[in-house]
Amino acid sequence: QVQLVESGGGLAQAGGSLRLSCAASGRTFSPYAMGWFRQAPGKVREIVASISRSSGSTYYTDSVKGRFTISRDNAKNTVYLQMNSLKPEDTAIYYCAVQETNYGLTGWYDHWGQGTQVTVSA
Repeated sequence: QVQLVESGGGLAQAGGSLRLSCAASGRTFSPYAMGWFRQAPGKVREIVASISRSSGSTYYTDSVKGRFTISRDNAKNTVYLQMNSLKPEDTAIYYCAVQETNYGLTGWYDHWGQGTQVTVSA
């Protein structure tokens, strides 16, 4: 069994910053891609950013490029999302996810966290 626990969400003002963390625990495994997704009210879940096992490749959705940075610590099985210059449209529940099989940065993800709320006020 694999558990993903997100932390770091909360309330921020527009232009502010938040840092999300997600730690994977449970049985021993080494995730392939690790990613962050978000779902705003009334909208479908979308991928925000993802990172390869080696951290050599990353993906960002266009709306966060230049503002968000994804990173990972394989020794801790933890993935981070540094969010700067936050906008009200970034308000959503943010989920982390990991792959046990290599489906590519924007492919299928096997395990998901419960989500953490990020709210950005204008």
